[in-house]
Amino acid sequence: MEVARKIGTKIRLYSELVMFSHTLFSLPFAIISMVWAAEGIPSWRVMFWGLIALIGARNGANAFNRVVDRVFDEQNPRTAHRHLPRKLLESREVLVFVVINYAIFIFAAGMLNWLCLILSPVAIFLISSYSYTKRFTYLSHLYLGFTIASAPIGAWFAVTGQFAFTPFILGTIVMLWIAGFDIIYGTQDIDFDRSHGLWSIPSAFGLKNGLRIAAGLHLIMVLLLIALIPIRQLGWMYMAGIALSILLLLTEHKIIKPANRKRMNVASYNLNQVISMVILLFTLGDFMLK
Repeated sequence: MEVARKIGTKIRLYSELVMFSHTLFSLPFAIISMVWAAEGIPSWRVMFWGLIALIGARNGANAFNRVVDRVFDEQNPRTAHRHLPRKLLESREVLVFVVINYAIFIFAAGMLNWLCLILSPVAIFLISSYSYTKRFTYLSHLYLGFTIASAPIGAWFAVTGQFAFTPFILGTIVMLWIAGFDIIYGTQDIDFDRSHGLWSIPSAFGLKNGLRIAAGLHLIMVLLLIALIPIRQLGWMYMAGIALSILLLLTEHKIIKPANRKRMNVASYNLNQVISMVILLFTLGDFMLK
């Protein structure tokens, strides 16, 4: 019983460390990409190994980011409660967790097709290098979005083994969306970032301009979602989903209040998890109606 309890505790700690619930940011767009690429439901083999690859990549990247940012997390009152600053997990064991997850990702990529296998080291480099970008560029938000955009692009490759135009539009949508709400989240750390030499759009341009940039990125995201209508010949249900997503985005920008951590978590995370699920469900519904 004691061993089982310790194993359960470790699983819970690692799940919290990598914020497993945040898979809802990338997974819905990966599913959309797979369905569109297959022109229907992909094979169970592709869906299984695609999901394993996605989980391995994001878990490894998130855990690596926690190790790299450990020093800053210790000094920032907002993040001092995280697992590494509190010594709930040690850096060495987290790095082992990173290596295991990246190995799982490479293996799963190889089980999909040769293109995914060849690109897997490139993907690992990109998702790992994000952790250092805040040290030298305020474009780190866009780079974060760029790395997460690999989910729908990789999902398309998993199904077809070929390059195409549509997944890169989906990837750009994800990049702009993620960057926008990451900027919103970053408004909580303007003073900390400035005093510790960290780069971000809010610390570089100020609160109001940072929020304007976030809104601009989300506007372009919406325009690209609309642009997919003629490209993919999408119908009324997809359009309804986009309309609902726009309302949620407007709500997100309306409730922003950097001094209120609970409200910022709702704006940056909770609402965006709903947005991704809305886009997924209405897009799949539209596909099924054809």
